[in-house]
Amino acid sequence: MKKWEASPYSEYDRYLFHQGTHYASYSFMGGHLVEEKGQAGARFAVWAPQARRVSVVGDFNHWDGRQHPLEKMPGSGIWAGFIPGLQEGDLYKYEILTPQGTLNLKADPFGFWAEKKPHTASRLCDLHSYEWQDHKWREDKYRRNSYTEPMLIYEVHLGSWRQHGHEDYYSYQELTRELVDYVVEMGYTHIELLPIMEHPFDGSWGYQVMGYYAPTSRHGHPRDFMAFVDYCHQKGIGVILDWVPGHFVKDDPGLRLFDGTPCYEYSEARRAENKGWGTSNFDLGKTEVQSFLISNALYWLDVFHLDGIRVDAVASILYLDYGRKPGEWNPNSKGGRENLEGVAFLRKLNEEIFARFPSALVMAEESTSWPLVTMPTYLGGLGFNYKWNMGWMNDMLKYMEEDPIHRKYHHNLVTFSLMYAFSENFVLPLSHDEVVHGKRSLLNKMPGDYWQKFANLRAFLGYMMGHPGKKLLFMGYEFGQFIEWKYDEDLDWHLLDYPMHRQMWEYNKALNHFYQEHPPLWELDFSWEGFEWIDANDSEQSVLSFIRRGYDPDDFLIVVVNFTPVVREPYRIGVPELGVYEEIFNSDDPQWGGSGQKNADKLQAQEQPWHNQKYSLELKLPPLATIFLRKGKERDKEG
Repeated sequence: MKKWEASPYSEYDRYLFHQGTHYASYSFMGGHLVEEKGQAGARFAVWAPQARRVSVVGDFNHWDGRQHPLEKMPGSGIWAGFIPGLQEGDLYKYEILTPQGTLNLKADPFGFWAEKKPHTASRLCDLHSYEWQDHKWREDKYRRNSYTEPMLIYEVHLGSWRQHGHEDYYSYQELTRELVDYVVEMGYTHIELLPIMEHPFDGSWGYQVMGYYAPTSRHGHPRDFMAFVDYCHQKGIGVILDWVPGHFVKDDPGLRLFDGTPCYEYSEARRAENKGWGTSNFDLGKTEVQSFLISNALYWLDVFHLDGIRVDAVASILYLDYGRKPGEWNPNSKGGRENLEGVAFLRKLNEEIFARFPSALVMAEESTSWPLVTMPTYLGGLGFNYKWNMGWMNDMLKYMEEDPIHRKYHHNLVTFSLMYAFSENFVLPLSHDEVVHGKRSLLNKMPGDYWQKFANLRAFLGYMMGHPGKKLLFMGYEFGQFIEWKYDEDLDWHLLDYPMHRQMWEYNKALNHFYQEHPPLWELDFSWEGFEWIDANDSEQSVLSFIRRGYDPDDFLIVVVNFTPVVREPYRIGVPELGVYEEIFNSDDPQWGGSGQKNADKLQAQEQPWHNQKYSLELKLPPLATIFLRKGKERDKEG
């Protein structure tokens, strides 16, 4: 796409905006630094259909709404005007005279830069002057297929990855130097950011948004965030943004009752109210809201070069009764619980994203059994290309929390995911939501003594890398953060001074690189051709074994997981080919804190059928461990 440009508003722009089909509304809405008739200044446009008057106020006019009123465009709810002499960094808000005769002071819904909290004004900002250096990344991206590539996502909350001190945040510039290089070193392929759009309350983790178009000022200037993304791309790292189209913050300077009436939210108070999160719900059936939100998603992909979005809380958009008790919601026109306008919005969103950015990653955080989430809309799907596998995550965490002696009674929790693993394009998440609100950290969920906790975690993460689907892990998992995540403190990096945590960190680094280096673990993630059970039924010993395949028929990996603290020797498994196998990765290796129960360098397969395979071999299964085997490159001819 060509570099985006601010454009003079036109009757056609207004028409498209009101039709719900203006997908670059940020090019004319909001405050833009421009030159008009030889004068430098700022042009403003804001949607406030029921307002009696709208003015721009700021330090430049002593916050006096009488000085710079905007003009209401004919046949439109948009107010616009030009103010000479304004420059980058100038603070402003809209002063809105409501139908009730009161004055509202509102931040710009399309503001590109916001005043640092606790202040809430918008700032004029020039986003056109940044010179991007990621041309090769963007060119290469359009030629690649994410489905057949490794995807290992590091989920990050920028405010708490590292801090200088309480609320003394790292800047975008510091994060560019430290976070990106760390991600490269650790072997991740993508960074997923918890929402970085401007938000007033740290405790919302960014999910209660006020400034949808403004990267938070907690970390610096919007152009510094551009530089962060640019550097990611130069280092080969993709960037995904958590995006929140379902609901928005209620704070007075925000979108709620913007012109004194429900503008962005539902006019019906019961539908507008999101009691569970203390927010307001977007009216997704309103055409102007569609223009606002779809433009916003495209804005992050276009202006900031992001590689994708993860759409938050999709279930809250799909269902009228989400988070509501009987009597708190009304059925749709067909008598069902589906939010028909929400479904239509998601399909429209995805169609427009992929029409403009065919290689975008658009992930649904969807926790129900809604069908065809990752199928194209023309086949009846919602049009996402990835879905978080919440079922796998919940089942596996429940299983791993069981004492190993009891796991044999819950074996179905490990195997059930393969009943539906290829029904959608899944991402396996271990997200921030699982390490808050008393759920304990991932390490502390593991049963047993200190050693067993680490061994369990190593085995679990090894199994996760072997399981079909792309991967996502929240920050801190990689070194065994022991306490829950706290949004207002940085991670416990001092734990790396302790041997077991350092070894866990080294383990995850080695595992990540191992994953990237072996195509059978990701080339056929979404096809049965890439997966074959060896034995899914050894519940008595809590052992799993399976094969992962890639495009090369001669290149396959065997994965065996022992979820008990018992060394099992000899343990026979079926294998598809005769020859010599070697153990190429073992989570029980002493260098990572394991007990050192390893297999010999050469494991000769025997002509003894086993597990519905023509051949078999005997192994030593280390305790609470995952091992990966590969057949030697020299192929024996079958008799």
